[in-house]
Amino acid sequence: MSMTLPPLCPSEPPRVLGAPALHTESELLALGQSVDGTLWSVEEPGLLRQWQLASRREVAQHPLDELATVWAFNWAGRLVASGSDEVAIWEVYSGEQLASWPTSEGQWVTALAFQPGVAVLAIGHDDGLLQVYHWNDRRVLHEWENIQGGVSAVAFSPDRQHLAAAGEDRLIRLFDLTTGQLVRTLQSHTDRIPALVWHPDGKRLFSAGWDTTVRVWDVTTGEPLILLNNHRGQVHAIALSADGNLIAAADAANTVHIWDTARYREVAVLQTTAGEVTCLCFTPDDDRGNRRPAVLAYGGVDRVIHLWDARQGNEVGRDTEALLHRTQVALDATGTRLYSLSGGISLRAFNIESGETVQIMEHATHLHTFALGPTGQLALSLPEEMAGERRSLAIVDAQGNEQVRCEGQKGPITALAFRPDGQMLASGGIESSDVWLWNLPGGTVEVILPDAVAFCSVETLAWRPTGLRGTAELAVGGIDHLATGERDGEVGIWDLATRTCRHRLPGGATAIAYSPDGRWLAVAHLRHGITIYDADNFDVRATLSGHADTIGAVAFTPDGTRLVSASEDRTLRLWDVARGEQLGAWELDNRLRALAIDPEGRFVYTGNLNTSCYQIELENLTAAVAP
Repeated sequence: MSMTLPPLCPSEPPRVLGAPALHTESELLALGQSVDGTLWSVEEPGLLRQWQLASRREVAQHPLDELATVWAFNWAGRLVASGSDEVAIWEVYSGEQLASWPTSEGQWVTALAFQPGVAVLAIGHDDGLLQVYHWNDRRVLHEWENIQGGVSAVAFSPDRQHLAAAGEDRLIRLFDLTTGQLVRTLQSHTDRIPALVWHPDGKRLFSAGWDTTVRVWDVTTGEPLILLNNHRGQVHAIALSADGNLIAAADAANTVHIWDTARYREVAVLQTTAGEVTCLCFTPDDDRGNRRPAVLAYGGVDRVIHLWDARQGNEVGRDTEALLHRTQVALDATGTRLYSLSGGISLRAFNIESGETVQIMEHATHLHTFALGPTGQLALSLPEEMAGERRSLAIVDAQGNEQVRCEGQKGPITALAFRPDGQMLASGGIESSDVWLWNLPGGTVEVILPDAVAFCSVETLAWRPTGLRGTAELAVGGIDHLATGERDGEVGIWDLATRTCRHRLPGGATAIAYSPDGRWLAVAHLRHGITIYDADNFDVRATLSGHADTIGAVAFTPDGTRLVSASEDRTLRLWDVARGEQLGAWELDNRLRALAIDPEGRFVYTGNLNTSCYQIELENLTAAVAP
């Protein structure tokens, strides 16, 4: 029996441990890069942050306009304009307001753009008024009215001779800034046009549409040159590299598509972890016009600024084997120290009480996985460059000092589990169905379990507490990634006394866990459900449904009466084991792949895809649905 409850949002944001670099507190509204290489972000409610890209650290922040809904950086990235019922110009390094003026009564700013190299701003309003304003002299240079439905986007040509303006009527108008006359009207989009950008050659104009397209226009003829329609969601923003060779477009499907502008060949597709991508920008040339390597910054609802290096063709800070990495958390036996491995980048430890990072294992970069033993020792799966073709495991103490190497296993090791007494370590990987068992502390191979999960990769491991049977049992969860039918994997239950597989359970497993007393076995299946088995006879105790995406982790509470599950559907769910009912479901702001519960059963800790960890009071889950 299972009851599905709608996900609820926490009444207060959960405590965050280890907020990642380039991580903001709320949704991103605008991004800009200065000619000196500094990155700037604006987030709700009008907070400007300065980032140092070399260290990926925040340098400064300035509160600007809380009411502003439209933001635009100038070409050099040293000024930012904000628009609401007034327009303001800000110096980014100091946060000083250089100028401000109100709009006419009842008007709201809907579009802004700086003219390159001069103190001139294009301002679009919701009533259809379009102005070109010299903000140093406080005078209107040009003004046009009656753009039907209001102005949605504006952009100056690189030679300062023309202004492009998109209206809510789905038309793009080109104005001559010398004569003030309407030169041409471009018509092809079938939905709102939120962004415009000119190519440096001044002959092409790019437009983003909610009709899921990016259109390229010949401004001399007014004809569309090409339609870029690979997007699956509304296109919100576009940006061109300084040399004009790359066009990037962000959409509501959490995706950024990048094309070259010579042949309009798609060169990259970037996926965020959660939420729409709302803003992006490329590195500009420096003060002397010298070209820098193009770095694209992008982000939005997920509150993380992502970086993509055009020269390398990959995301900055991401490993080429990122798909092998799991965001993991583990809590020590005292409940005072939390370990986190995020994206294979680094293994960190946090003091739970203070929230401070008490340890960063700099030598342990690009790890595939880790496991925490009962006495505080850590098992680390080393990458190829540190271990060779035959991968190895490093056993380190709580301070990160290496104690022993376990060598010989082939392929990436992506699943680890200590036996409850800490004297044995099980390891497996996605390129093999075998499981290796290592004696500790010596690091020698005790036994290899061949085909621990038949025809499957090893995805997850769990040891059964030895209190009931008095013998060691290991549950091995596997997935058959090549399966095309109903069979998608299995779970093998191995008796280590006889070194035989005692039972095989059907269905690919993404996460498994035993109850603390060893009575129950929870299996999260590839098809988003959870089955609770009697660990002795494998009768089904309960079937739990409610998640809409891959379940990355399951864990029993210390008393064994409840189960917590974390999923890539961004929800954390609490279940009653005896009744097979869902007690609560909270939706967070990112995909969840790991969890840990403190020894007292008070808090649950989650690992997500933005390199941070959440601490949530477990009882808040049940309180959310209390009568």
